[in-house]
Amino acid sequence: MSAARAAPPEATAARTLTTALTLTFTLALALAPSAAAAAAPEVPADKPQVLSVWTQGTGASYESWTAARANRDAWQSYGFDWSTDYCTTSPDNPFGFPFRTACARHDFGYRNYKAAGELAAAKNRLDDMFHADLKRVCARYSGAKKASCDGTAWTYHQAVKAFE
Repeated sequence: MSAARAAPPEATAARTLTTALTLTFTLALALAPSAAAAAAPEVPADKPQVLSVWTQGTGASYESWTAARANRDAWQSYGFDWSTDYCTTSPDNPFGFPFRTACARHDFGYRNYKAAGELAAAKNRLDDMFHADLKRVCARYSGAKKASCDGTAWTYHQAVKAFE
């Protein structure tokens, strides 16, 4: 029978310490939130409702969105896409009619509903919202100038409706 040689006490202590550290590290990793989860802030649950409120064809919706746009930092946790190219390749102020903000709100709706995977369902409403915003601009005028503005608004509306 051969005699088993006992490991020196330092080696046993080192193995025990290594095993304890490995178990502690493994347990810490299992219990800690992932880096991605820790880095990504939680989006408020009411984001779809806020988006819906801001993309209706009413004057109140337009005013609410305009106020939020002016104070975007307060809405940062929602992760809204505020980017815009305004009226894309069409003039932002055709014939002097200020359509730029209406175009920005339309972009806001398209970009955020697209990000949510819901643009197809919301597109007609967003296009109608855009037309309502343009008509609100035109309501400031009268006579031939209003008729010209309304015609231009209708043309812009038809253009976005044709966009796929």
